[in-house]
Amino acid sequence: MTQVQTEEPTSRVGRWMLGISGFLAATAVIVGGLVWWQHDWGEPFPTLDTEHLDEQQIALVEVLRREYEQPGDGRKYAEGVEEAWCADFVSWTMREAGRPLANPNSGSWRIPGVYTLQEYYQQVGRFTRGDVGYRPRAGDVVLYGPDSPLGQHTNIVLESDGETITTIGGNELGGIRVRTITLAETDDLVGYGRF
Repeated sequence: MTQVQTEEPTSRVGRWMLGISGFLAATAVIVGGLVWWQHDWGEPFPTLDTEHLDEQQIALVEVLRREYEQPGDGRKYAEGVEEAWCADFVSWTMREAGRPLANPNSGSWRIPGVYTLQEYYQQVGRFTRGDVGYRPRAGDVVLYGPDSPLGQHTNIVLESDGETITTIGGNELGGIRVRTITLAETDDLVGYGRF
């Protein structure tokens, strides 16, 4: 009679648990690496040539630099409201720089929505469509539609060279970020609120 060797159940369970743990660890490393690789971490605040900026543009750049270096959370810019806060950031920084906006619906300095921000610029005659060859300048507000890489969004131009713009925006991956975009490659750039 042949004797069949049986494996201890605890030994099998231990190897099974070790295999599952190894698989989970390897998966976490791969997923973490992919997220890191594809993540756009933003850029440093640029050194701007202020020689060609007026006093109001310089005041805005100073506010934007301060908020970039010591950012608040979204509620700071939205009067304590928990909401998507890109337009709140634009409104708050404009007010801080002495260029308050006026919500066309309430009259408040705070304009919490991208569409309402566009409506404001249209009402005051300072809206320019993104497809007309306008060269943005420091302080202009960029308005993006829902099909842009950022979704429906807004941020502020820091500098422009004609082909690219460097912007700063709130609520970009949950924080305040600087990024440079190529205008010709940016889908659904609706237009600009001229400074």
